[in-house]
Amino acid sequence: MKKILTIIILCLTTTTLSANDRNLELDKLFLELKKNIPSLSSGIAQQIWMLWSTHPTDQKLTSLLDEGSRLVQDQQLKRAIDVFTEAIELDPSWAEAWNKRATVLYMVGEFQKSQDDIDKVLELEERHFGALAGQGMVNIKLKNYDKAKKSYQKAQEIYPSMKSSKVMIEQIDELIKRQSI
Repeated sequence: MKKILTIIILCLTTTTLSANDRNLELDKLFLELKKNIPSLSSGIAQQIWMLWSTHPTDQKLTSLLDEGSRLVQDQQLKRAIDVFTEAIELDPSWAEAWNKRATVLYMVGEFQKSQDDIDKVLELEERHFGALAGQGMVNIKLKNYDKAKKSYQKAQEIYPSMKSSKVMIEQIDELIKRQSI
């Protein structure tokens, strides 16, 4: 009985350390990203995406997210939403599952539902520059231009060399200018 308890405690400790190591690695990568070294930024962002897309403790959930992503590529959007919903139900604290579903909800024109999922992503990972950019896109569709601009500005603070943020801020300024004429 003591051996079993010791094994369980070791497994839990290893999982916690792994999650802590993951968070430390993300913190380090975000510091590097903020340095705004264009030749390195894209690779750093890719490493962040890789960590976000890999569940910290459950390979089956990572596989589920991969399955949903394949469905999106195959334009099976309803099924992808169902798969991402399943991942969320299995681990509601995994920001990337929420982000993936938010993306597909945007693709099918469910802008408010997409925004609701983005809110959850940002609650779980406030540095999620992808969700912030997505929030910008959603708010353009909802004609909330000021909120869209703020989302892109926040994404740019986190990931200064993210080209789409700069472009979108300029486009939103044009939309706001045209709207006031």
